[in-house]
Amino acid sequence: MVHVAVAQFAPGEDKDGNLAAARKLVGEAAGRGARVVVLPEFAMFTAPKMDERFVESAEPLDGPYTAGLGETARRHGVYVVAGVNERLDDPGRISNTLVAVGPDGAISAVYRKMHLYDAFGYKESSLVRHGEIADPETFTADGVTFGMQTCYDVRFPEVTRRIVDAGADVLALPAEWVPGPLKEDHWRTLVRARAIENTIYVAAADQCAPTGAGNSMIVDPMGVVVASLGEGTGVASGDVAPERVAAVRERNPALALRRFTVNPG
Repeated sequence: MVHVAVAQFAPGEDKDGNLAAARKLVGEAAGRGARVVVLPEFAMFTAPKMDERFVESAEPLDGPYTAGLGETARRHGVYVVAGVNERLDDPGRISNTLVAVGPDGAISAVYRKMHLYDAFGYKESSLVRHGEIADPETFTADGVTFGMQTCYDVRFPEVTRRIVDAGADVLALPAEWVPGPLKEDHWRTLVRARAIENTIYVAAADQCAPTGAGNSMIVDPMGVVVASLGEGTGVASGDVAPERVAAVRERNPALALRRFTVNPG
């Protein structure tokens, strides 16, 4: 069993301020016994509009923001998952990247967002490069395996299924789920669906108002919301138990009974 936390806040354009907020939330989660803390997408930098500011803010993965996350993870003896604006050798473009840093302060796993948010009037691909389709990277905390994906990816079930096939018991899902008509309902429905259909836990950490819809949550393999937040800054935490995954899969062997596989295209 491992205690997991989702931490939501509203990152702004001050990267130092965002890191300070992340450190405070990680410290609060660790104080509750969390061993894995999931922060939102674009936890490093967020502006009200996606424009050149995102490119100007970008850092390499050995830059100061990720190093600060690593120092925080080392201080508290936890894993931290967070979204960063990764600098590329591609003028005018960045990668929307997730990093998992471990208790040793080093990067344990990386995920680059595959499905960009070109929907609901947005055009993320104007500045962000799609992540390459590759074998999912995972990390393990106290014998529990975690995989990662980002925000809009949750609308594509095959992304999660590949992560489950890579051995994940828990999906860490950072997001900046933009508010809008029915968007909160979509968020809650999709997060629970990914947990139910894959018989896994989902730890979904959203940004909160004004940039995100909040409603961060931890959902178990039967779709039960173990812990959740509303619209404000905060931390929610709960236990993730491999025994629960095994028991649900014995009762509902959907993964074993499936007749289709996912072929990357």
